[in-house]
Order: sequence, then C-alpha cells, then structure tokens
Amino acid sequence: MSAIITDQFRILNANNFIESVGNTSNSYYITVGLANPADAVGFGRATNWDSATPDPTDNFNYVNHAQDTILFGKKLGTSNIRRLIRKVDWKRGTTYEIFRHDYSADNKSPETSSTRLYDAKYYVMNSDFRVYICINNGSSGINSTGKGSEDEPFFTDLEPSKAGESGDGYTWKYLFTVPPSDIIKFDSTEYISVPNDWATSTDSQIQAVRDNGDSDLNENQIKHVFIEDPGAGYAGGEVPIVGDGSGAKAVVTVDSLGRITDVVISSGGKGYTYAMVDLGTLQPTGSIPNPAKLIPIIPPSKGHGHDLYKELGTDRVLLYARFDDSDKDFPTDTKFAQISVVKNPLRGSSTNIFNDNQFSGTNAIKLLDDGTISGENFLTVGKKITQSVTVDGSNVTAEGYVASYDETTKVIKFFQDRSQNYHPSTFNQQDYVGVSSEGRRFSFDSDASGKVFTSDGFSGKIDNGYTGITTNPSGNKNINLGIQFTKGLAEPEINKTSGDVIYLDNRPIVTRDARQKEDIKIILEF
Repeated sequence: MSAIITDQFRILNANNFIESVGNTSNSYYITVGLANPADAVGFGRATNWDSATPDPTDNFNYVNHAQDTILFGKKLGTSNIRRLIRKVDWKRGTTYEIFRHDYSADNKSPETSSTRLYDAKYYVMNSDFRVYICINNGSSGINSTGKGSEDEPFFTDLEPSKAGESGDGYTWKYLFTVPPSDIIKFDSTEYISVPNDWATSTDSQIQAVRDNGDSDLNENQIKHVFIEDPGAGYAGGEVPIVGDGSGAKAVVTVDSLGRITDVVISSGGKGYTYAMVDLGTLQPTGSIPNPAKLIPIIPPSKGHGHDLYKELGTDRVLLYARFDDSDKDFPTDTKFAQISVVKNPLRGSSTNIFNDNQFSGTNAIKLLDDGTISGENFLTVGKKITQSVTVDGSNVTAEGYVASYDETTKVIKFFQDRSQNYHPSTFNQQDYVGVSSEGRRFSFDSDASGKVFTSDGFSGKIDNGYTGITTNPSGNKNINLGIQFTKGLAEPEINKTSGDVIYLDNRPIVTRDARQKEDIKIILEF
C-alpha cells in the first residue's frame, strides 16, 4: 500500500515540541560535555577528533557514556526556541515563484522545479527583515514563468499590494517582521526565525495580519488567478469564478488574437477550496478550438496570514543557549566537544525533575589551602586525578578527569566516565588483570588519609572541614562556587543517568576562555 507522511505532520511535530518545551512540567537543557575527546583514554574518543570528528552513535551505550561526560547545562525556555523557514532574501532582478496550492511532481514550480510548496521560492525577506508572500510574479498568458522583481517591498498593508511603480507585475502579501531580539539570537545565513505564538500573540501588528486572514474577514478568498494557458479566440470582460465557494469574480483581458493576457480579481468571494473560472460568456460561439487554462489560487487555511506555520511550512526549530562566565557552573578554563539536549533530568538522588535555570554536571573537590598543595600547574583539562580509598576493607583507587581548576578557590571540577574502567589498552570490555577492582567506579573520600594525585607531580589534600557554596579566599570578597559542598566534596546537581537525550552532536574541540562567550544554536528538522 502506498502512503505518505504529510508536511502537516512534520509541522505538527515541530509545534508539539515547542509546546512541550513551554510546558512547566518539563525541563529541557542544552548541555556541553566531553572535555578530553582527543585523548586515547576510552570509549567514544579519537586522537584525530578535530580533523575527523566522529559521528555520534544512536544507541543506549553511546548516549549513556555521553551523559557521563556532561559538564554543565542551561535550561531551554520558549524565549530561546523559534520555528524556522529557509532564508530567501529579496534581490533585484530575481524571479520569485508564486504561492500555489498545487505544486507536485506533475506540476513543478517554474524556477526551482520544486515538487512541494515549501521548497519553492515563494516568499522573501527584505532588507528591513520583513517577510512577504509572493501572490503574483508578473506572469501573463504570454510569459507564464514570471519576471524579475524590480521593486523591493517595504509596506505593511494588510491586503496584497504592489511594491513600487516599475510595472514588474509583482504583488506581495506582508506577513511579519523579525524583531531585533530574534535577529540577535536566531538569525543565520540559512534560516529566518518565525514568531513563536502566532495564534495567541497580542502584538498589534501580528494580530492585525492574523485577524485579516480570519474567516470572518477573509474566508478562503481568491486573490489571484494564474494563466497556465492563454488559449485563443476569447473576448474580454468580467466572469464568475465557480467552485465550492461563492461570490468571486474576475476581469479578463485579451490581446488581438483573443489570448488571455491578464486576469484581475474584482471580487474575492469566500469559502473556496477548489475553483474554476467560468469563461462561458467570453467564448466564441460553437466549439472552443484553443481552450484556456486558468488556475484560481486557493489561499491557505482561511486566508493568507491566518495560520502562518501552515502557510510557510515551519518544520524546523532552532534552540539557542549562551554560555558565559557569569556563574561558576560554567568554568572558563575548560573544553568541550559534545553538545546535547536532555529532557527531564532528575535532581541529584531524588525522583524530582530538575528545573533550575542551569546546572553543574561535574563532581568537585575543594583542596585544603594550607601550603601543602604542590604541582597545581599539572591540573590541566583532561588530566587524570586519583586517590587511594578503602572500600569494604580493600584498598582501591578513585579516578576522575579534570574539567577545570581554579587556583583562587582551590576547586577541582572533574567527571568520572566509564572509559576509565575499561581495558587500559583497548578501552573496551576486554578482560584484563585487575578488572575486579579497576573495572568499578569509586568515589573520592574526604575522610580518607590519601591525598589527591596526578601521575606527573600534583598532590593536595581534600578540605574536609569545608561545607557550603561560597568561599572568601582573599578575605574581602565572597565567591559563589556554583555547587554545594559537603566536607570538601560536591556531587553533580543532576542525576546524570536520568532524563532522555533527544539530541547529541559531536563537534571539534571548543576551548573556553574568560574573554569569550559561546552561542550554541541547534537546528532540529522534523
């Protein structure tokens, strides 16, 4: 059996996703992780990560490992998510396609040969970030493909209008203006952001366009008739447009051979989902040797501008987050090479969904600043730290990878991922001597006698007398550490095994710096 998933299903999925993000019972986070992707230290890493960044793998094992390495996350809200459409800029001399309800494999758009409306070049954004639908592109019975556009549209009239006096024949319908705040966050070379709340917005301009397309004012009015075949032998005059609606009329203009050169709507009528121009009164007596083919264009969903998402085909969504140094959750001396979107992670060991604006996904150690710390310069990102601890009467080793070290606060942020426990050469589940202890993950212990070490010269004691979230090392300024410490140790603010990873992206290594901010933009296509 033949079947299709329609464009409207894809648009519906995009709408549902945005609604899910806006639902206060959900928490979505954009996260960054994997501070040491280029080290040959385990599962998922590659020494040539930057030059040949590997594709992520869509299975539970890979995703679980990615969760291990999450460093921090920022909550996604409706202010940081927008529907997208392809960017089509207005340029003088370019021929644009008209909005048509019937593009298909048998009726491709004339310029782009698109088989679906949403791939056609039927709308533009002008230099003032105003978006317009092309209703008429100057086509006629003699030139059915249209002309190059000469007049850039700037108007905000509610009804379709020409843009200038060049006579290029274009008619545009104004839809919306991208606001400056959206330009800053969501603009790109490839896409235009679309307002989030079109159906409910109280913005006066949006409301005016939306209401103008509403059924009470503009119920499926015919706005344009496309001349696919001008025919011959016709007279000019006003004729009715028939179909399942009523009241539409058009004025037909012909040349000396009776070919139809222009059709102007004199009354749009209402209620049309299909229509035909009744040329009966303009036909010669007897048979029609050269019949014309006129296509009344059916507007979308009541009228242009009423349902913007259906009209423009918004099946893409952009997610935005900015990471900066405004909070100690996001250390400036780290690196990351993975970006993910996580839905509904849990808070610590509880069963409650985490819903703060941001979180720290790392463990942390606060060192005792008593003059015994040595080799701080060895605490670089990706370096392995260890501590000898006792578990069930046995001496074992706790391990972690450095994500950040702050010499002022003496705080090490680190993560523990499964690669540390795999075979030390193959970095997989191959059996090896010592697997009974080294294959297990152990926690650092603030009460253990052993110091925290690196293999090349760092050592320091855990400050087990410190509990809190702020510190004042200089004596004159409290510093927020971004995470709660108990006896010198802190756990991730989320349960990193919880939640659903709905997006995962491997990228070349990004090295953070105190003087920079990272704007992360993720495009989801449904």
